Amino acid sequence: MICFGVVWPKQIHEIKDFLLTARRKDARSVKIKRSKDVVKFKVRCSKYLYTLSVFDTDKADKLKQSLPPGLTVQDL
Repeated sequence: MICFGVVWPKQIHEIKDFLLTARRKDARSVKIKRSKDVVKFKVRCSKYLYTLSVFDTDKADKLKQSLPPGLTVQDL
């Protein structure tokens, strides 16, 4: 089955790449979803939704503090 027009989210594996993506001009918002063993950061850009999964809560807290101040951050 071929789906045209469906754009799937892109996964980012490095924290540094995620921060560079969050600092882009077309980045609008960041959603943070916490579950039992993983924290997912989702940044909405104009074309794609980029996701980063962090398994260490200390790293996740540091990453939340280092997000750009202009973005709207929403905890889910």
